[in-house]
Formats: sequence, structure tokens, C-alpha cells
Amino acid sequence: MDGRRKRPIIVVDGPAGTGKSTVCSLFAERAGYCCLDTGALYRTVAWLARERSVSLDDEDRLALLCGAISVVVDEAAGRMRIFADGEEMDQRIRTDETGMAASRVSGLPGVRRALLPLQRAAGAAGGIIAEGRDMGTVVFPDADIKIFLDADPSERAKRRYRELTERGEKADYDEVLKDMSFRDEQDMTRSVAPLRPADDAIVLDTTRMNREEVVQSVMEIVRSKRAVSHESSVL
Repeated sequence: MDGRRKRPIIVVDGPAGTGKSTVCSLFAERAGYCCLDTGALYRTVAWLARERSVSLDDEDRLALLCGAISVVVDEAAGRMRIFADGEEMDQRIRTDETGMAASRVSGLPGVRRALLPLQRAAGAAGGIIAEGRDMGTVVFPDADIKIFLDADPSERAKRRYRELTERGEKADYDEVLKDMSFRDEQDMTRSVAPLRPADDAIVLDTTRMNREEVVQSVMEIVRSKRAVSHESSVL
């Protein structure tokens, strides 16, 4: 572990529908860590682009939009809070439309460069579990523990479909699967920071696991890694 950090950096990467957000949030709550949802930053850029009528192909203007974004690490709440022009982002950035736009935006080198300092600054002190798609390969390449969650596409689509319907939103499973497959293709084939496991990441297939089983598996991975590194504290 980096000698400047008192607590480790844990990263969890993977495609949509593998349970990253839920697992990281629960882990942070139970272990006293702060959860960094870095994908929300790209969603915020996409949301700002729509609000300001900026084309998703205009890399320079999109990169400039990043200057309106700030991040506050709320240790008491165990999460990061994202603000755009001083206004806190919330469920408005959680729509499928914004998610698809975020996938396009995240493939632009200028946007990724603009957001990288925000992400690294948020995790500099350690004691965080960061979830995204390039946490272990680009943002925190020296993270103490790297995990990559994966699952069968059909299972991931079922989870997303349930999430949408439970929120009272109209959803069609076939459309959810189609959109998810399209986003997977975008994320895995982009030229900059494509979605892939870090070379030293532990890959965990969550297809046949429920939420609690995934959380427990992640906690066990962390315990094992910390024990190997001779840390006195389990978490």
C-alpha cells in the first residue's frame, strides 16, 4: 500500500448489471469506507450536455463542461456527492438515456483527461471503494485491491429490468438486453480506456449469485488480500 495512505484503495470494475453500485455501497456502509461512483461523473457530463444543447460529438465543448463539476467526499454518509454548477446531482442522471449518452461521452479522450484529476483527488487519502469501468486499469492503477465483476448478459438484463420496474418505470426486457449489449460493445471497443479486467484483478462471476452473496464474496477477497499484505485490520 502507498505509504502516504492510511487505508487502502479498493476498485471494482465491470459492465452494467453486475451489481457494482449496490455491492460497493453496501461494502462501504459495513466496512466504514467511502463509495466512489465514478460512472456518475460521466452521467453528469452527459446530463450537462443535454441541458446546454452540446453535441455528444463535440469533444472540446464536452471537456469544458467538466469544469462545472465538483466532487465532495462525504465520509459521514460514506459516499461521494457530485455537483454541477453548485447543484447536487441526483436521480436525474440515472435514466437509461443518460446512461447511453454517458457511454458515448466516456469514449472521448478529452473528457476522460478532464475528469481524471477529480477522480484521483477523491480517492487520494484511501479508505475508498471505487466502482466504474477503468478504475483498476487507468484511474487507480496502483490500487491495493482490484476486483472485476462479470455476469451473463441475459442475467444482467434481467437485473436491470427488475430495477426499472421496481422504480415504477416502463421497461421491455428485450429492449433492455439490446441496449445493454450495445453499451457493452461501446465500452469494450473504445480506443481509450476500454472496459477490461486489470491484469492483477480478481474476476468474480456473479451470474448465479444474489446481492448478499456478492457482497460477502467481495468482503472475503478484501480480507484475504489484507491478510496477505500483513495488515492488522481485516478491513
